[in-house]
Amino acid sequence: MVDLTRLNNTSISINPFQVETMEETPDTVIMFTSGRKIVVKEKIAQIKEGIENFFVRSIAEGIKKAK
Repeated sequence: MVDLTRLNNTSISINPFQVETMEETPDTVIMFTSGRKIVVKEKIAQIKEGIENFFVRSIAEGIKKAK
């Protein structure tokens, strides 16, 4: 999961496998494969970094378990 902040300062965790598109308008709108949209404070570059970190952690955990 990737932790983000809604415009009202509440936290939300998103599943990166469900993200379809992201757009800065100037707030960042995330569209999910379900059709749901959320607006968050983080910029797209920050979200991409969070998603990359999620996958790195997931792969590292898989390698540990395989050993």
